[in-house]
Amino acid sequence: MAISKLWIEEGCTACGLCSDICPEVFVLKDVATVNEGVNYSDYEGLIKEAAENCPVEVIKYSE
Repeated sequence: MAISKLWIEEGCTACGLCSDICPEVFVLKDVATVNEGVNYSDYEGLIKEAAENCPVEVIKYSE
């Protein structure tokens, strides 16, 4: 199934890993945020990779 919702929970350490993996979806400022205008299905593999590699496990998604 395709990712329908993507969010970042509190606790982001702004390490930059998610934006390194998928800069089209994740934007890093003071903390990481999600670029809302993106079709998540185009980047599903990269979103899942970013979530799996997040050191504080705050990237969440639902399918």
